[in-house]
Amino acid sequence: MAAVASSKDDSKGGLRAAGRLLCIVAALLIALPLHGAWRLVGRASPWPRRFLRRVAVVLGADIRVVGQPLRRDVMIAANHLSWFDILLLAGTAGTRFVAKAEVAALPLVGWLAGLNRTLFVERGDRLGVGDQVAAIREALADGQPLAVFPEGTTGDDLSLLPFKPALFAALVPPIPGVRVQPVRIDYGAAADDLAWLGSDPGDAHAKRVLRRPGRFAVTLHYLTPFDPADYPDRKALAAEARARIAAS
Repeated sequence: MAAVASSKDDSKGGLRAAGRLLCIVAALLIALPLHGAWRLVGRASPWPRRFLRRVAVVLGADIRVVGQPLRRDVMIAANHLSWFDILLLAGTAGTRFVAKAEVAALPLVGWLAGLNRTLFVERGDRLGVGDQVAAIREALADGQPLAVFPEGTTGDDLSLLPFKPALFAALVPPIPGVRVQPVRIDYGAAADDLAWLGSDPGDAHAKRVLRRPGRFAVTLHYLTPFDPADYPDRKALAAEARARIAAS
């Protein structure tokens, strides 16, 4: 009986994943030509943001936003649980991202991230840090919100890890008008299911999320922005962003 139940669950999970993929493809087929039309006439396109939010909803997310996300001239610093974070931050704040180079190779997810102008960096390339910082400064000067995940990875117990200060070097010296906005992403009871731990292969994790039954509530807490000019260096910026997320 247990084997029969397991077989039925597997079948339902496969059908659920197939249905969600079809919905994502349908949304993409609508968004791509509209995105192209916006770009053709020289307008900033809202369609990557709308599409990525739609993907999150198709995958089961009921999204709640607390606070006011800044829409430009901001570095968003968020806690990190999963590639799902990308869908949520892009979908609610229109952000582009700084992400590990490995994300670019993930099926579907890497392509979606690229569509949203993600900056892929080699986190272990110490010799390339200067180039990474220059690329981030250039992206911030472009105006579109830029999100970073300063933890760099997810802890085994899902706790908030120390923030690595390297990416905050892009704000030293400060860029006039650019602020830092900390964001806490709270998946509630679904955190264990959605967490992408280091030992979890990317394709296996994506399959698990696609097959996951039911819906889940996720809350994005957009906290009060602060001016990087008020802090002496990248370590102080990283510490302040983390402290605000922890306190929330």
